[in-house]
Amino acid sequence: MAYEARQEKKWSAGDRALAAGKVMVAWVALLWLLEVIDVATGHALDSFGIVPREPSELVDVIPAAFVHFGFAHVAANSVPLLVLGFVAALSGLRRFFLACALIIVADGLGVWLVAPAHTNTAGASGLIFGLFGFVVLSGFVERRPLGIVIGLLIAAYWGTTFLAGLSPANEGVSWQGHLIGLIAGVGAAFALRRPPGQPKQLRPAG
Repeated sequence: MAYEARQEKKWSAGDRALAAGKVMVAWVALLWLLEVIDVATGHALDSFGIVPREPSELVDVIPAAFVHFGFAHVAANSVPLLVLGFVAALSGLRRFFLACALIIVADGLGVWLVAPAHTNTAGASGLIFGLFGFVVLSGFVERRPLGIVIGLLIAAYWGTTFLAGLSPANEGVSWQGHLIGLIAGVGAAFALRRPPGQPKQLRPAG
């Protein structure tokens, strides 16, 4: 009786790093390209921001995470998005994209519900705060030593900056979006936690 060992093709650490790097470079490049288009069109893309509690604005929940109010705004978000996105994507692109989708939708809906009236909110900072929560918590949730170390290092380096971003004293900054994004990222770490490694599955071929 013949048996076959069923194995999934696994990427090496180098393969994962290369794929994660390509995805994040392309993501950040897209944000800059959109801002170039925004400036060239007289800031026409600013209308894709979220104006709270207007039913028609619900279609902007996702686009709002990709448009910005000026090059300085994009520049401020580029490095943390690149770094945190890269680290998050190392655990798998499918998991990364699911986490980003969850964070963007939850953050956009939250902003739509609670942002101050007569405001227009846009930018990747809600996603960035979500990725911060996701990366810092994932190692603890999954009890993976390397993930815990990475999470602690990121928290030590950026923790103060992210805490400051949650302060209501920051005028002109959507601290509500930051807070909701962070909560969504923590939720994503639990919802998308990886199970312990499973042994290779053996099945008879006949």
